[in-house]
Amino acid sequence: MITLTAGLTLAATATATCGKFDLKTRTEVLEPCPAPILGPGGQAVEDSLSFVHQPLQGDGTITVRVTSMTGRIKQPPPPGTGAGPPPVPGLVPWAKAGLMIKDGINQGSPYAAIMVTAEHGVRMQHNFTEDTAGSSTNGYPRWLRLTRTGDTLTGSESGDGKQWTEVGKASLDGLPDTVQIGLFAASPGAITNGASGPESRFAEATATFDQLTPQTGPWKFDDIGVEMELDGVTPHHPGAFTRSGDTFTVTGVGDVAPSTNGQPIERMLIGGFAALLLIIAVATTFATTTRPHRYGTTLTAKATVIGTASFAAGLIPAAVVIPTCLAILPSKGVHPHPAAWPTYLQLIVGTGLLFAAVAILSVAIGTLLKRTIPAVTATTTLIFAPYLLALAGIGEWLLAVTPAAGFAIQQSVREYAQVEGLYSPATGYFPLPPWAGLAILCAYAALALWSATKLPRRQPPALSMVQ
Repeated sequence: MITLTAGLTLAATATATCGKFDLKTRTEVLEPCPAPILGPGGQAVEDSLSFVHQPLQGDGTITVRVTSMTGRIKQPPPPGTGAGPPPVPGLVPWAKAGLMIKDGINQGSPYAAIMVTAEHGVRMQHNFTEDTAGSSTNGYPRWLRLTRTGDTLTGSESGDGKQWTEVGKASLDGLPDTVQIGLFAASPGAITNGASGPESRFAEATATFDQLTPQTGPWKFDDIGVEMELDGVTPHHPGAFTRSGDTFTVTGVGDVAPSTNGQPIERMLIGGFAALLLIIAVATTFATTTRPHRYGTTLTAKATVIGTASFAAGLIPAAVVIPTCLAILPSKGVHPHPAAWPTYLQLIVGTGLLFAAVAILSVAIGTLLKRTIPAVTATTTLIFAPYLLALAGIGEWLLAVTPAAGFAIQQSVREYAQVEGLYSPATGYFPLPPWAGLAILCAYAALALWSATKLPRRQPPALSMVQ
């Protein structure tokens, strides 16, 4: 009930706004946050890039030499100041530039790309989530090639333009006969941990290309996904494209990758923490005040009763809160991070299993310590202390080796190797996968319960004979 009340209260009261810069007043104006861009698989994605392209009908190949990539990064402002100093030369690690085949220029449309990156070598990426590593070289020049054969896209690289190495293949089912093919550049923001949480600072990348084939046909420039100022006309951080003979220079801002922004839906289950405290108190009291010799119950029966009740206490509220929040929050400018239905099922069933495992651990510890207050204190410390320390950025490894690992079952977001981010418990990420984290908690509960069954059992007092 606590989980249900807290979740529905958050859904009813939550609002979110995003800032846009007003060129006239030189101030930031808040407005409702837009819905996330969805990729081919329904996942939230970032799809902002500078794209120099032309149509390709049917099969074909594009080849280019990347001669350089430079960039700029905006530095954080000094404390108590305004916008801060101007950008300085530099590239973020996942700044990227190369060749792309894309199903049109709409954000979220299927694509495949072969690229150079600032610090991660050559990569073949497609449909935002898929990433294949090529050579680890970050030097220039580097030749890139992208070939379409039906729905199959093949990316290759070369150090001299003569000897080619295949980096990877991508299968884009349902790719139309006519696609857009060309050069691109993009640069995700520089991620820092600010006073109010993760912050992304402006960063851009500029790549220079030559020896582009084919050379036929006009090339069109599109600043896909560029953010507009409040006037709806002026780009906030525009990309750029210039051509001088055989040399193409493309400047891009943004990223083509999975999105790690957004509100993880499990935050609507925050009331579960208070509910877990109540379960710990009830379960330990149940263990320390109901004796086998008095009621004829066994420890296993106690654990089964309290575990089943706690499972229902976690599952039912989660099954109500999650779909309710998904229906209500977008209208308030809060857009929970999209997930597939197996993930929502994991959150609902996993919350019930989390509650049940904590309850069984509490029963076992209560039986071992035999006193309610020490048992409540010990169980609460085991469950919550590692989690709170990890939230504070101290000892995240504790969430891999203590019962607090079980909180990972409520993780709906995924870490991507090709996306720079602050992956920490404070932003919804755990060191273990969801079911592995729950398994750690269950192992502790099973071990504690087994230990409690080995305690000497008190025998009921003998009945006296009435003469």
